Amino acid sequence: MGLMDNLKQLGDLKKMRDQAMELQKKLAQIKITVEHKGVTVVMTADQKVIFISGEQDFNKITEAVNEALKQSQKVAADEMKPMMGGMGIPGV
Repeated sequence: MGLMDNLKQLGDLKKMRDQAMELQKKLAQIKITVEHKGVTVVMTADQKVIFISGEQDFNKITEAVNEALKQSQKVAADEMKPMMGGMGIPGV
């Protein structure tokens, strides 16, 4: 492998890194709201909890947070599909 090949690989890696950082910023701006058994959870698509309100029951809060996580993972996967460019990664 020659120097030009190495430079191309570095360029490709930088492009992928830039795309990943752009996606991360985009996911941080997407807010998901879940209302579950009297608990409201607001979370970003990069899985940061912003707000929890409602029932004080720990189990209900846990269920609501888990539901919000599930939805945020789905949104993130949908946002990543164009970036993956049909790489055929299972589950993405």
